[in-house]
Amino acid sequence: MPRLPTVAIIGRPNTGKSTLFNRIVGKRRAIVSDVAGTTRDHVVYRVENELLDYLLLDTGGIGGGSTDKSFEDDVAAQSRIALESADLIVFTVDGREELTASDFAVVDILRKRKKHHVPVIIVPTKCDNSDDAEERMHEYHALGITDTIIPISTLHRIGTDELQEVMIEKLIALQFKKDPAIEHTDETPPRIAIIGKPNVGKSSIVNALMSDPQRAQSSRIVSDIPGTTRDSSDSIIRFKEREYIFVDTAGLRRKSRVDEDLESISAIKSIQALEDSDIVILVLDAHDVITAQDKRIAALAIEEGKGMIILLNKADLLTTEEKKEKEGEIKVSFRFCRFAPILFCSAVTRDGLLKMFPLIDMVQRNLHRSIPIKELRRWYESVVHNIPAQQLSKSKFITQADGTPPTFVVFVKNPRKVDVSQLRFLDNNVRSTFSFEGAPIRWITK
Repeated sequence: MPRLPTVAIIGRPNTGKSTLFNRIVGKRRAIVSDVAGTTRDHVVYRVENELLDYLLLDTGGIGGGSTDKSFEDDVAAQSRIALESADLIVFTVDGREELTASDFAVVDILRKRKKHHVPVIIVPTKCDNSDDAEERMHEYHALGITDTIIPISTLHRIGTDELQEVMIEKLIALQFKKDPAIEHTDETPPRIAIIGKPNVGKSSIVNALMSDPQRAQSSRIVSDIPGTTRDSSDSIIRFKEREYIFVDTAGLRRKSRVDEDLESISAIKSIQALEDSDIVILVLDAHDVITAQDKRIAALAIEEGKGMIILLNKADLLTTEEKKEKEGEIKVSFRFCRFAPILFCSAVTRDGLLKMFPLIDMVQRNLHRSIPIKELRRWYESVVHNIPAQQLSKSKFITQADGTPPTFVVFVKNPRKVDVSQLRFLDNNVRSTFSFEGAPIRWITK
């Protein structure tokens, strides 16, 4: 699948970055405040558009100007995230004020570190009065970093639609394309993202899957120090005449623990890798307790509609009884994704690793599986009578939407009266009848 482009919103504190972010995504995802320097964490959201989907990245202010001087030490990290991860940069300035020293500091960062091919859009914000931006237009052009300047007012929805259109145009000009609606074939190499906390053996697993010549040429860096892998890397593995693309990523930490420049970048890279993948392999240490962070990673994969396999590494020292206990713990802790197969293995001894490939093939098939409409409707009519709810029992029409993950649309008289428990009943029943192991299922009522 094509790589999703990333758009980064950067600028000094309190220039309306988070407000613009929320307007584009249509949700209140980023914290908005009049206090300069409020946004400390990076927010990433997938924006879906008819022409092109992209990741939108909101960052904390750079260039100084925050009331929290300790926060200004993050200038290098913020600029590096924007410049190394972004395919398009949206540079916000306050359209009601003259350019400040902090604005020029951001411009200096762009000149020195921006990749040559990455376009920049200057966005004067808070332009409720169009005359404000016009008076300073010559200042923006004089910066010499771009000729694309789009004044906006998110409060009055002025210029925001034009900005989004120009963003899409510039990304398409960079040869980014919408994921084509092509039929999946067995020859299509699946992309598998190796995701997990630091130091659970992700890189060791990829290395163990490589052939000896390949490992000698391009093995991943492995270290006992958590966070060694700082970037995502593709590795093509061949097994039984078929290719698999494994994407090793840096470990995802809790936000409170992401306090190093490179760690912040790694989190963005990991999310990008997850977005660009077909299947996510969540790697856990078989000897560690399951944490809220493990569940968060799994929930993120499900939210994005990715196939999922739960892999317990370092399991070579577990007894059969201990494996049964661990499997029970997994099923309880990850009850929201019981559809994900569980695999015990060891990257050191390679025990169980080859069982990964049949699981990947199965999950990939289930992600793209389409049930014949007559068979689907026959199944639906046979199960709705067992649901103690009038809305679904009166409905006789169901269809499967195109694309992944498998999505079923049920037409009812009043969708608001359909309880989540009823959809959960359908989910459990369709899985027991048709088997969608490893694939999340989405339900839509209309």
